[in-house]
Amino acid sequence: MPQEYTISDEEEEDYYIDSDDEDMIDGTQYDDEDDVDMDEDAFGDDFRIAPKSKRKPYEIDYESLSQGAVEASMAEHVEHICGIFGVDAGTAALLLRYMSWNKERLIEKYMDNPNKVLVSAGIAVDEPPASASAAPVRGGTASRRPTRSSSKLVPPPKSSPKIPTKSKPTMPFTCPICFDDAPDLHPLALICDHAFCSGCWAAYLSSKVNDEAEHAVRCMAEGCALVAPDDFIRSALEEDTTTWARFQELLVRHFVGSNPNLKYCPYPSCTNTVSCPSAAGKSSLTTVVPIVSCGARGIPQVLSQPSQSQSQRDKEKESGKEHKFCFGCPVESDHRPIVCAVAKMWLKKCRDDSETANWIKSNTKECPKCQSTIEKNGGCNHMTCKKCKHEFCWVCMGPWQEHGTAWYNCNRFDEKGGLEARDAQSRSRASLERYLHYYNRWANHEQSAKLSVELYAKTEKKMEDMQLTSSLTWIEVQFMRTAVEVLNTCRATLKWTYAMAYYLGRGNEKEMFEDNQRDLERAVEDLNELLESPIEPENIPTLRQKVTDKTVYVQKRNEIVLEDTATGFIEGRWKWNVAVDGFDAPEKSEFE
Repeated sequence: MPQEYTISDEEEEDYYIDSDDEDMIDGTQYDDEDDVDMDEDAFGDDFRIAPKSKRKPYEIDYESLSQGAVEASMAEHVEHICGIFGVDAGTAALLLRYMSWNKERLIEKYMDNPNKVLVSAGIAVDEPPASASAAPVRGGTASRRPTRSSSKLVPPPKSSPKIPTKSKPTMPFTCPICFDDAPDLHPLALICDHAFCSGCWAAYLSSKVNDEAEHAVRCMAEGCALVAPDDFIRSALEEDTTTWARFQELLVRHFVGSNPNLKYCPYPSCTNTVSCPSAAGKSSLTTVVPIVSCGARGIPQVLSQPSQSQSQRDKEKESGKEHKFCFGCPVESDHRPIVCAVAKMWLKKCRDDSETANWIKSNTKECPKCQSTIEKNGGCNHMTCKKCKHEFCWVCMGPWQEHGTAWYNCNRFDEKGGLEARDAQSRSRASLERYLHYYNRWANHEQSAKLSVELYAKTEKKMEDMQLTSSLTWIEVQFMRTAVEVLNTCRATLKWTYAMAYYLGRGNEKEMFEDNQRDLERAVEDLNELLESPIEPENIPTLRQKVTDKTVYVQKRNEIVLEDTATGFIEGRWKWNVAVDGFDAPEKSEFE
């Protein structure tokens, strides 16, 4: 029954609405939107809601997960299987790990033949049908689904399955591994009844987990395929919390490795995970560079100085380098703007010895007779092979006897063999020079990134000098640190633009790309020059303004390069001079 309310006379006066006033609240008073906007402007920016920032073309949606969040997701999967199969959590966890955490596949296989799946997962023992009547039955009939853990504690028979009748309970237990038969020995066994002492189990589990990184530890008995469940491992390890924590980490890594939408942070000692479903497929890697961050920070970028206060050192610790890596490939760095397939090609080329062969081809020639490699170490074109003593011309590669008296002026450039040899030599030299042009610039920016710690230390010293020689506070001199961070970010972008330019096919698109690259390079060098310039007390305000303006400009140029490149991948504008997975094959005219 609805509750009744009474209104007093005073309240009735307040609630009374005049007919004239009724027209004022029927919604028509908001028709004049200009008046409303004017009233909002009167409040200023204090009450404005900032619009949600739009994701940039070179950015990707992802989520950073801690180890606890991943374990919670694992628990949800286990609970889901427990509800469907009616098994305990330990059995459900082993089933999911056996099927690489593929719930749909597990349900399909389990519903088709549960016994086969249980045996294959190392949860149940595969007993021959003939001996089924003679062997003791555990957990009911053979077709019944197990609902209990596959481990047991042998000594206390009240809480565990009974030992088979053929064994003698009064006989003292002797561990088959260490042969210890102490009366207070604590034997443990799985449902296979292969009992071993608790000390051997603990040492075995510790070795498997810590040394071999095993998350599925099988019984120690030879030929036994049973897998120890989590509760058994926890009880066997007892006080060894370090091994148990390592085991939990291995379970998380297996879960992450089995899920294509997840990737473990590659930084040492970091246990965070990144979820990025939009970059899980290979097809998506042709239109986006999935650079993500796990949300953690590592080693501080600046080394603490003895003159720093404790608060400044704490700030340095909090501002450690962010863990950024590529979700789509093994490159453990930000390789924007280049896509994963081309980045891997470039790194492979830099490591490949084929460039050494190119250098040999460009600086040496082969003897026309014995094919020995010869390097020219003098000015005379008359070459004599030390191996076969064959005499030939270095220019045309023809026999020296056919030159007549023109020993130092080869006039046989029209010979077909010599022409082909010179053309091959020229192509090899041009290819090497082109590669070195891009590689030297790529390596230069990579070397600059490695020296970032030293640059941060120099910048910090200048920041301290600014505080001593001017009225600027520590917060006000942070523009120098910001400039160094922007400088390092842009150098990383420039480094990979040279790798991308090496593989880009000729055309207007490449020319525009190199124009943006040139502008960013020039802006980065200008900012670096400002940071390296000496500090004069009277010029600090001017330097601060210049550095701030140049930092903003460099950031803008970097965004232009990244946005234009990312948009080009989405639109399919970029053409390569080599075959790249996921892209159209280049035409012959595109090869350089």
